[in-house]
Amino acid sequence: MHITDRLYNKKWGVFFHYLQNLQNNPANPHNQGTGVLPWDECVNALDVHRLAETLNECGAGYCFITVMQGDPYLIAPNRTFDSIAGTLPGQACAKRDLIADLFEALSPYGIDLYLYYTGDGPYKDPDIGSKFGFTSPRSVGVTLPFVKKWSAVLEEYAVRYGKKVCGWWIDGCYRGYFRYTDELLEFYRGACKKGNPDALVAMNNGVFADFQKNCKDEDFVCGEFNDFTAVPPSRFIDGAQAFVLAPLGVTKKGAKQYGAWGCYGCKRSGEYLKDYVSRVNAAGGVVTIDAALNRDGSLDPEQVEALKKIDAGK
Repeated sequence: MHITDRLYNKKWGVFFHYLQNLQNNPANPHNQGTGVLPWDECVNALDVHRLAETLNECGAGYCFITVMQGDPYLIAPNRTFDSIAGTLPGQACAKRDLIADLFEALSPYGIDLYLYYTGDGPYKDPDIGSKFGFTSPRSVGVTLPFVKKWSAVLEEYAVRYGKKVCGWWIDGCYRGYFRYTDELLEFYRGACKKGNPDALVAMNNGVFADFQKNCKDEDFVCGEFNDFTAVPPSRFIDGAQAFVLAPLGVTKKGAKQYGAWGCYGCKRSGEYLKDYVSRVNAAGGVVTIDAALNRDGSLDPEQVEALKKIDAGK
């Protein structure tokens, strides 16, 4: 038995961004015309049962969702964050525990829950970011005090959810730009493992042309790509499970390549995805498909139909 067998056997899953600047931004269709609301109200609107039912219909084996990204808005309560940031429950960290609710909705279908976290914290907010110790310009690099504070927030979540969370994909763990080292990254890994020793951890060093392991003890490679083209040479990359994460959506007009994350539409057909997932699985890898998520938990119908074709006929 290998620690990644559970993920490996799921074969493919779906990834969602649920963020203040996406679902709570009237400039984005994900907002569904609701306008800017208190973050707590936005989080309360997500129908986890609707989402879980749709994922089950698609055949997804697991689901990733963002805890936060850049802004000081998190999808579940966290006393450690509020203590450091000086925020009240509901201001930054939603009062609703969306993570726990999502687990309860997914588990009857056998769909595993994974979480996205970051290595740069709430840097977009000058005040709160400075309280944690990391703001723009991020090129100055992270510090040990910042990493300790930010990993403490992660640890609270990891301990609370325990085995309900199967793993963590931690973004922004850049060795060059943020000056991360194995010693600093170990704080995040240790926090995740404290909650669940079997939780899988990967820490992202950016987009590359091939599969690369970022730190010596990560369980799976982050495998961030901009399209579904790369196939791993084997199941393990320097001992870490081969893993693909790429966006299905179509890049917004005028946006850079990464603008496709969380977008609507399909850059690849369902037939293409079926063949690609099959080829990656045959090589020993796992495929994670980033899709658009609306404020209320509904998905893009075009993407749903494409996802349904992956397991069609099996």
